[in-house]
Amino acid sequence: MLAAIVRVRWRFIALLAFSFVCAGLAYAQERTSGGRGSFGVPLQPFSLHETADASPRAEPIRVAYYPPRTQPALAPRAKSAEDEDDLETTNAFREINSNRPVVVGDRAMLRNGIAYAPSQAPDNIKNAIWAVNTLRRKPYVWGGGHGSFNDYGYDCSGAVSFALHYAGLLDAPLPSNDFRRYGKRGRGRWITIYSRDGHTFALIAGLRLDTTDMRDGGAVGPRWYADGRDTHGFDARHPAGW
Repeated sequence: MLAAIVRVRWRFIALLAFSFVCAGLAYAQERTSGGRGSFGVPLQPFSLHETADASPRAEPIRVAYYPPRTQPALAPRAKSAEDEDDLETTNAFREINSNRPVVVGDRAMLRNGIAYAPSQAPDNIKNAIWAVNTLRRKPYVWGGGHGSFNDYGYDCSGAVSFALHYAGLLDAPLPSNDFRRYGKRGRGRWITIYSRDGHTFALIAGLRLDTTDMRDGGAVGPRWYADGRDTHGFDARHPAGW
């Protein structure tokens, strides 16, 4: 019994001595670490008695400012000849309404298959041009436009008869051979009719009214064309006074 008590006492003394040794080692390590935490990070000093006024104030950030460079004023660009041409082209075309387009001047002009009547043309010439515009999608039909001025298709002399009728210059449709004796000989101021056996076409205010497309030689129906065609073998006639 006495031996057991002695063993317990020695164990307690050994444990106490071990605790003192560990405490001494920890104190020595803290002194050599220079105030660093357990992860080696320097500890920041602080005080529980510091007030908000004691905290350092942030300095304003200064940003460099460079004033923009002044750009020299550019001289206005002079209008080129192309600009003037575009302006003239835009101003030249105007429409009284969608069915009665007009172009400034004394010659008709073609745009997208539609003829613009010249502003200086007499009213009956304008009416003829506007009337023919309604035929531009009609097909070629042999004999078309002869039974009536209003038909589902037209041949060459039927289309020319239609134009002259709406100009107030023809009461009944004529075939090509009869146009060789129509009106006066030669070219007219506003209308010239070219006729031969089997074909007739007309020039009205500078545009050609024809049922033949000269590019492929086919009969396509009444259409306006800005280009001319060979008149060899045709008789030129015109309405008296026109």
